[in-house]
Amino acid sequence: MVERMQEQPPSGFQLYPAIDLRGGQVVRLAEGDFARETVYGADPAAVARQFATAGARWIHVVDLDGARDGARRQTAAVAAIVAAVGGGVACEVAGGLRDEAAVGAALDAGAARAVVGTAALRDPELVARLVERFGAARVAIALDVRDGLAVGQGWVPGAAGVPVDEALTVLADRGARVFVVTAIERDGLLTGPNLELLGRMVAMGRGEIVASAGVSSLADIAAVRALGCGGAVIGRAIYEGRLDLAEAVLSVAG
Repeated sequence: MVERMQEQPPSGFQLYPAIDLRGGQVVRLAEGDFARETVYGADPAAVARQFATAGARWIHVVDLDGARDGARRQTAAVAAIVAAVGGGVACEVAGGLRDEAAVGAALDAGAARAVVGTAALRDPELVARLVERFGAARVAIALDVRDGLAVGQGWVPGAAGVPVDEALTVLADRGARVFVVTAIERDGLLTGPNLELLGRMVAMGRGEIVASAGVSSLADIAAVRALGCGGAVIGRAIYEGRLDLAEAVLSVAG
């Protein structure tokens, strides 16, 4: 296994068009609710190629089945996405990565970065081991926030949580440097990002904050960039034609 990448993935403010996978299909959920699912396509690799053609340098891939069940379920689809975009686009993979073996397998499959959520909240020392083994650039932390708490377990109702400020501090102390911060109450609703939450996370100065949930316009992208975020995950706004990815990529170039 190659423990660290020979070439670093793209740096600077980045857009992360999202491909959420469930049952091999490209879907989006509203507020993380599996009962409120919209299917946008049956060919994830084709979607990834469209994103690459539009100029994306990153793709954010989520195995929703894995996130809920705690085991990687969409391995074949993830591998197809990585293969479809080749070396020109970096893929970060999330969902069901609950131990070192799962993270290593995702990175071996070609992912530039693995995103760990539930396992990081349960066992911060796992994050220290992952950073030591793979490097901080290849491990990101998902902080999925509901009512001020970072929660895991696929966001199922009643999932235990940790105050998000505490979670960020503890995991940064273990070497994590990239945090994907999702305001669950805005996810998939096209209502704009939670700027208060994101601003608070950025102000802590403990790592790069990638904004997720609610980003649906060029103005939203500009707003999170102005806060000091290192990037933004965009999903439903692209699929429903509210945001042109190529135009968005140009808006943050340079």
